[in-house]
Amino acid sequence: MSNRIPLHVLVAGGGIGGLALANGLRKAGVSVTVYERDRHRTDRVQGFRIHINPPGSRALQELLSPELFRAFIDNSGKGGNGFGFVTEQMKELVSLDPETAVAPGKGRHYGISRITLRQILLAELDDLVHYGTAVTGYRQLPDGRVEAHFADGTSAIGDVLVGADGGTSRVRAQLLPHADRVDTGIVTVAGKFALTAESRAKIAPEFLNSPLSVMPPKSFGMFIAPHEFEQPTAERVGGNDGAAELVPGVLFDNTQPYVFWAFAAKRADYATDRELESLSARELHELVDRMIAGWSPQLRRLVGESATDTVTLIPIRTSVPVEPWETTAVTLLGDAVHSMTPFRGIGANVALRDARLLCANLVAADRGELPVLQAIHGYEAQMIDYGFAAVRASLTTANQTVSDSRVARAMAKTVFRVARSVPALKRRMFAELGAD
Repeated sequence: MSNRIPLHVLVAGGGIGGLALANGLRKAGVSVTVYERDRHRTDRVQGFRIHINPPGSRALQELLSPELFRAFIDNSGKGGNGFGFVTEQMKELVSLDPETAVAPGKGRHYGISRITLRQILLAELDDLVHYGTAVTGYRQLPDGRVEAHFADGTSAIGDVLVGADGGTSRVRAQLLPHADRVDTGIVTVAGKFALTAESRAKIAPEFLNSPLSVMPPKSFGMFIAPHEFEQPTAERVGGNDGAAELVPGVLFDNTQPYVFWAFAAKRADYATDRELESLSARELHELVDRMIAGWSPQLRRLVGESATDTVTLIPIRTSVPVEPWETTAVTLLGDAVHSMTPFRGIGANVALRDARLLCANLVAADRGELPVLQAIHGYEAQMIDYGFAAVRASLTTANQTVSDSRVARAMAKTVFRVARSVPALKRRMFAELGAD
């Protein structure tokens, strides 16, 4: 391809990774346009808390303007960012303040509403984002540029096309038709317990302190995380004012504090003869309530008194690692290439790492410091390595969460109990929370 300078970058997809990349390119003066298939923020379920780890927050700091990064910090939930493991009877196995596992100057952990984070990422992009424009494919032009094709029959030409269009990426389907994304057989039912002055007194204080992973003897798992606000949302981002498309209920509300919970099991282990996708939110809510009948009263209350309209079914899928491919002017980012289960809470952070690395390489190409294909190849070589390592680690955790092995669960609990009394061991176990 020709090394045309300056570059114009096309980004397919306005999720976290694609918007972060666009912010970084805009900040560096590189021409970029984002094409987003959704018209409104409620077109997809985005209403839950997301964990941003130190590498993720460092990527945001580098890619966003100082004002927007401050908005990110100000709008982050103030529920504790430690982490703990408990039994289904709420007996503590181990707990950690992850900041102690992060080297000084390496960033910190944050929790933020997905909706709010997306609002922040959009705040300065103005007319760079084209909504309701789904990329359906592309064509490599003889001069080395790329023509992106849209569902409405129109097209756009750029020097680089970045597929950041999620797990069902049309860009990936054309670039890597052999790259599979498969069903893990695990299904999660998630919901929100709204926090009010009255409801706070009803639940265990542990739910308000930090995220927890619940480990029953076998088969099931549950993740719990608080999301609170200590100050008003920053101007221009956060909140629901002016959101004409906001639907009733609190699933898409990013202003009210809440405790998020997600119950996980293999599809075959759910206590119903019906297809899970055929169940209403109320039926899913009642199903989880029945399946945790023997758990602690605190956990049953958290689930039972959550608003039914926040209960959502999430089938868990994962990508299958692929070998390196021939570099072209088309590349991939985030879930479009290495979608993973949510069981380690790292998917968005890996996408931000992608955005940070790809941005740096494209900026270098735009400045004439690297040939464009060399810049893209350098990004892909690293991304394939760390991205699919994250996919494997995430799938391992998912399978452990719903394991039928009582022996494996008992051994894990023993390790946690030992770590609780050996600080050095506990720090080593959780050092990955701050790893880059």
